[in-house]
Parts: sequence; structure tokens; C-alpha cells
Amino acid sequence: MTRIVAVSGSRSADSTTRAALDVALDAAADAGAETGMIDLSAVDLPLYHPDEDAQGDSEALRRRVREADGVIAGTPVYRGSYSSTFKNFHDFCGSDEYANTAVGLLATAGGGSYGGTLEHLRSTFRNVHAWTVPHEVGIRGASGVVDETGIRDDDLRERTERLGRVVAEHAERLRE
Repeated sequence: MTRIVAVSGSRSADSTTRAALDVALDAAADAGAETGMIDLSAVDLPLYHPDEDAQGDSEALRRRVREADGVIAGTPVYRGSYSSTFKNFHDFCGSDEYANTAVGLLATAGGGSYGGTLEHLRSTFRNVHAWTVPHEVGIRGASGVVDETGIRDDDLRERTERLGRVVAEHAERLRE
């Protein structure tokens, strides 16, 4: 079975990123994938240190990514880029974790701009040999349209569901 894991780079208790990722994961599950969430607000992950091996939950998290066929990476937009929480996690993972992995990108912005964040994510995932799917989702004014019940804007919900399906489909192809 195709395995898809979402990574939420938000530490917020009322995270729009995590809620949007849940929508994408539900769609991936409906497409037949086994799904799971890595909620970075709930793990022990100290600041990455290149001279130390395993730190906190880093080995277990790396294993979850390595065993996944697809990853949906989600982050809030901070200062025009992804969160430091996501960056720290991303520093622990390399091409061993992401080789032959379909990766979908999702960014939630409190304001209006998410383009730079998606571009930063795309380039860093390509650097570790991930296969970033062409469909990606950016949500402007996320707190106005996303909450724990899902995404209230029909177009954004459909685009986010499509992201989950596209990642599952491409992950399945990469497994073959």
C-alpha cells in the first residue's frame, strides 16, 4: 500500500497548516493510501547540529519519511518563507529520506503572499532529490477560511484535496 505522510511545520495550537494538511491526507486516504501526520509541534526535535548523530526524535522522524512513498509538506508563511520549525526538521532529512519520493507543497499565509515560501520549499526538496509534484497549494488569509473543521472555501478545499490525490498517485507510480 502507498504510504503518505504529511509534515506540519506549525507550532500553533489552532494551526491552519495542520488543518489544511488533514484535508489533503483525507483525500490521499480516499485514493487508497495509508496516511499519517508528523506534527512538529508535538515532537522532541532539538536544533539540528551537524556534529551529532541522533537527537531527540530525529531518527524516528527520519525513518517515517524514509518509509513513506509520498510526503505532503506544510508550513505557515513567516517573513516570506517557511517556518523555522519546518527548516529545522528539513535539516535532519536528506536524499536518503527523499529519494524516489513524491512531495506535495502547501503553505498557509496569514496575509497575502505565499509564492516565495512555495519556491523555497520546492528548491530545497529538489536539492535532496525529492520529486516535487507540479500541483501545490497556497492559502491566503488562512485563518479566515481554514479551521479544525476543514477548509470553508470550496475552491481551496478542492485544490487541497487534489494535492492529496496527486501526491498519492505519483507516489504509487514511483513505487513501481
